[in-house]
Amino acid sequence: MNADWHPDPTGRHELRYWDGTQWTEHVVDNGVQSTAPLDAAPSGQAKPEQAGQAAQQHGGQHGGQQGGQQGGQQGGQQGVPGQAFNGISGDLIDGRFSEVAGSGPQLQNNKMLRVRVTEPFMARQGSMVAYQGNVTFAFQGGGAGRVIKKALTGEGLPLMRVEGQGDVFIADTAKHVHLLHLTNTGISANGKNVLAFSASLQWNIERVKGASMMAGGLFNTTLRGTGWVAIVTDGEPVVLNAGEAPTFADTDAIVAWSAHLDTSLKSTMSAGALIGRGSGEAVQVSFQGQGFVIVQPSEGPQVPGQ
Repeated sequence: MNADWHPDPTGRHELRYWDGTQWTEHVVDNGVQSTAPLDAAPSGQAKPEQAGQAAQQHGGQHGGQQGGQQGGQQGGQQGVPGQAFNGISGDLIDGRFSEVAGSGPQLQNNKMLRVRVTEPFMARQGSMVAYQGNVTFAFQGGGAGRVIKKALTGEGLPLMRVEGQGDVFIADTAKHVHLLHLTNTGISANGKNVLAFSASLQWNIERVKGASMMAGGLFNTTLRGTGWVAIVTDGEPVVLNAGEAPTFADTDAIVAWSAHLDTSLKSTMSAGALIGRGSGEAVQVSFQGQGFVIVQPSEGPQVPGQ
């Protein structure tokens, strides 16, 4: 069996890394890598040494289909990382930073997303850090209506269309990446927090409900339909349940919210009431209804002299 991520033989995790000769301590659950020593398995599960033997047998059988049992054993040995890295060792190449397998979008760690391209998707321009395979990237205009809205509102989402066959790795200045899956619903997100999304989703620049032009004219990017969307946060976010109580958030710290929430602006312009950590304006967005609000512990990069 070649060196790669495979179902954890102990059954305690989704995937465990096989280095070509033995199982390592590196595991993956829900797209997140961690370590878990391969100690004695719980009752009813294979012992580590038994799991290793089974893996070797599996590798031999697989190779046998390609040219006999001996060929399978040699094929298993070729999967050892040393063959690829020519004797180099270290934590970078011992398996813990290897690509996380899976179809569609998969978190490789908390700051990088890999999309296995089987159908087109949209990504923020400049977000690609690597790709493998036959993949093409093309500028994706938002249409005349969105261009006008961007010019008038400042809210914009510079996109590229990605299609072909292969794997594309994307990130945004080491920000935290989070995956959401939409099913006939929508979210309203700050355009600068949108990293990528399914081409099947409909998107538009819309004014935040309750925020008139005189009150500041807040605009967001709304995505609706069925598909996936990857958003980034500057630091670890918190997700608030707006159904528990009236919820208020600083305009610059909001990342996204359920598109069906009722919103309005609340002003706290009394002396000494600059309670938010954003631009200094004493204005917060108010949320009511059943849904969630995502808030990050940052207002993003600050422009000097602003």
